[in-house]
Amino acid sequence: MLSSFNVCIFFKLQGVHPCDRRRSISEYRPLFPAMDFSLIENDRDVLWTPDVREKNEEVAARGLKFMNWLWTRKEKEIAIVTHSGFLYHTLSNFGNDCHPSIKSEICTHFANCELRSMVFVDRSMMGSDSAITNFPGKIPHGLGLPSDVADEKLPNGVTK
Repeated sequence: MLSSFNVCIFFKLQGVHPCDRRRSISEYRPLFPAMDFSLIENDRDVLWTPDVREKNEEVAARGLKFMNWLWTRKEKEIAIVTHSGFLYHTLSNFGNDCHPSIKSEICTHFANCELRSMVFVDRSMMGSDSAITNFPGKIPHGLGLPSDVADEKLPNGVTK
């Protein structure tokens, strides 16, 4: 259910095909009253043109710019609703350091109306909050007790 997500982001390919032109934000607001459209600068789709189709390289570059912006978000669950071409060209930039089967999965075209769940990991930790534990692995101090003994007293009389 979409309401379980903190943020919902929509992306489309740009140009030529009328189906790639988004409606105005003023049309979307009544249809999606729970959505925050405040980051959208223009009411109408200023990127769509009737005579120039966005090149695949331009789609990928826009996708990477989007991914860099995504790392700045504090939300942990984000729904990205988009054209399959946008995801295909964006995700093709990732997974080069993974097993070929993983790279192949990342770069597979999406079917119409397909839903995939993905987890993005910032291995450099550049986009993460400062650590609140003793090291970036975010593992807390102290004993890690099994759940069946977590409520029992520890040898020094402290309760977990």
